[in-house]
Amino acid sequence: MLKYIKNEINLIKEKDPSIKRNIEVFLHPSFKVKIYYKFAHFLYLKKFYFLARFLSYKAKKLTGIEIHPGATIGKNLFIDHGCGVVIGETTIIGNNVTIFHGVTLGTTGKEKGKRHPTIKDNVLIGANATVLGNITIEKNSKIGAGAVVVKDVKENTTVVGVPAKIIRDYNDNTNKILDLLKYY
Repeated sequence: MLKYIKNEINLIKEKDPSIKRNIEVFLHPSFKVKIYYKFAHFLYLKKFYFLARFLSYKAKKLTGIEIHPGATIGKNLFIDHGCGVVIGETTIIGNNVTIFHGVTLGTTGKEKGKRHPTIKDNVLIGANATVLGNITIEKNSKIGAGAVVVKDVKENTTVVGVPAKIIRDYNDNTNKILDLLKYY
């Protein structure tokens, strides 16, 4: 656990330039919610569902971030200004993912079983974005602020809007940003 805490201190200091000293990390909502999540997830896997949900509830009251204890989260998740973040039960989050405030990783309400998104490595999800359903956001992708994503997003792609549309595809040498700029 000490190694985990040291890693979290380094991650948060790297990602949040407002953190000047290590001790400040202990006040950061991302740090607090992830400590609660680790314990709640452990209890959830041991089938202590009520206790897991209770810890999750306490974390939400403390940080404004709701992570279901059944969610699977990889290494180096960073939640910046986390208030309003919701991560559903069957969500899978890879490594080195950044999530800003107001993000929902939720369900459409139509699925059974795996109902929530899978977020692969090195994804950035902008403020107030909504990612719904059993979809996959492939690695190195970016979801713009306020976007609503209900379809898979392929690797190395940037999507924005409601519903989300590709504006940058690093797999394709076409730069769709220029097409968007002609409207402004």
